[in-house]
Amino acid sequence: MSAQCCAGQLACCCGTAGCSLCCGCCPKIRQSRSTRFMYALYFILVVILCCIMMSRTVANEMKEHIPFYEDICKGIKAGDTCETLVGYSAVYKVCFGMACFFFIFFLLTLKINNSKSCRAHIHNGFWFFKLLLLGAMCSGAFFIPDQETFLNAWRYVGAVGGFIFILIQLILLVEFAHKWNKNWTAGTATNKLWYACLALVTLIMYSIATGGFILMAVFYTQKEGCMENKVLLGINGGLCLLISLVAISPCVQNRQPHSGLLQSGLINCYVTYLTFSALSSKPVEFVLDEHGKNVTICLPDFGQDLYRDENLVTGLGTTLLFACILYSCLTSTTRSSSDALQGRYAAPELEVARCCFCFGPDGEDAEEQRNEKEGPRVIYDEKRGTVYSYSYFHFMFFLASLYVMMTVTNWFNYESANIETFFSGSWSIFWVKMASCWMCVLLYLWRLVAPLCCPSRQFSV
Repeated sequence: MSAQCCAGQLACCCGTAGCSLCCGCCPKIRQSRSTRFMYALYFILVVILCCIMMSRTVANEMKEHIPFYEDICKGIKAGDTCETLVGYSAVYKVCFGMACFFFIFFLLTLKINNSKSCRAHIHNGFWFFKLLLLGAMCSGAFFIPDQETFLNAWRYVGAVGGFIFILIQLILLVEFAHKWNKNWTAGTATNKLWYACLALVTLIMYSIATGGFILMAVFYTQKEGCMENKVLLGINGGLCLLISLVAISPCVQNRQPHSGLLQSGLINCYVTYLTFSALSSKPVEFVLDEHGKNVTICLPDFGQDLYRDENLVTGLGTTLLFACILYSCLTSTTRSSSDALQGRYAAPELEVARCCFCFGPDGEDAEEQRNEKEGPRVIYDEKRGTVYSYSYFHFMFFLASLYVMMTVTNWFNYESANIETFFSGSWSIFWVKMASCWMCVLLYLWRLVAPLCCPSRQFSV
C-alpha cells in the first residue's frame, strides 16, 4: 500500500496524475478539489512567508539565535542585517512573484472546457515543478532593477487589484442573497413551511443588524465627543433602513417579485459587520482626564484588555483574516459564481429548494459514487467537462495575492507597518472597510433599481 501511495504521489508531483490524501484512513478526494487544494496550499505558504517578513519579533529572534547572522546577510548581498529581506518592500516583491505565477496560469487556462487537453493536464499536475516555478518567480523579484520605481508602480497596481478583489466579493454577496431568496421562495409552491423558514431567517438577520448598531452606539460613542463615530453609525444605519424600504417598495416589487426582506437583511448584517470592523480598526484616541492622565475614548473598556497580549491577538487575528480570504477565493471560483459575474442564471422553474442550496444537488453525489470505482484514491470528476472555470480560479488568486500584499503592508501606511501592530488601528484600513461598506450598499441598490432605470433590459433575480 505504501509503495502504491508513493508511486501515486510521485506521479502527482512530476506528472499529470491527481494528488490524493496518502493516508489510508483518509477519504477519497475528487480531482477538482485536490487541484484547488494544492494551489491553496501554495498560496498559504507564500502568505506565511509574507507574515514572517513583516514580523519584527521574527527578525529580532533571527539576529539573536542565528550564528554569523550579519556575515550571512552580507554574503547574500541582503544588507548588513538582511534589511532587503524584511519589511514592506520584501512583501511587495514576494507577492509580485506570486501574482505573476497565478496570472501566467490564468492566461494558460483561458477557454478550457475539458480536462483532457494538454493545458488542463498542466493545470492539474506537475506540482513539484510548479513549486519550483513559484519559488523562482518570488526570488527573481528581488533582482528587478530600479527597485524604487518598481515598488512605487507596483503599489498602485496592488491597490487597484485589491479593490477589484473586494468588489467581486461584494457582487457575489449580493448575488448570493438573491439566490438564497429565489431558492427558498421556489419551495413555497409545494411546501408552505418554506414561508416560515424565510420569515424566521429574516427576523434573525434583522435582529442581529439592529442589535449590532445598538451595541456599537453604546460602546463606541459617548455623550461628549466621538462625533465621527456617531455620524458614521447614523449614515450606515440610515442606509440599512433605506435598502430595506426600497426592497419592499411597490415599484420594485412590480419589476422584481422575488425581491424581499431576506436579501436586504443579509446585506444589513454585512454592513453591520463592516461598520463594527471599521470602528475597531480606528487608531486609539486619547484625552486627558481630570487627573492629567491619558485615557482612551470611543472604545469599549473591555476592548483595551484584548490588546494586552500583542502576539496572541496578532496570531489569532491574522489566522482568521487569511482563512476568510482563502475561503472567499475558493467559494467564489465555482461555476455558479463565475456564471453570476457574467450575468448567467438558472431558470426559476429549475430551482429546487434546499436548506444548503449553495452546494450541488443530490445528483452530483450519485455521479461521484459511480466514479469512485475508477481510481484508487482520486475520483476523476471532470471527464465530461470542467466543474469550475480554470482561468477564473487563477484570476481570483491573482487578485487575492494583490489584496494580501496591501493588507499585510497596511495599505497606504506601509512604511510603519509590521505584523505585531496589525490590529492596533490604522486610518487606511478604517477607510478601506468603510468604502467597502458603502460600495456594498450601492451595488445592492443598483440591483434593485436597475430594472426601473433600464426597462428595456432583462434582469434575472
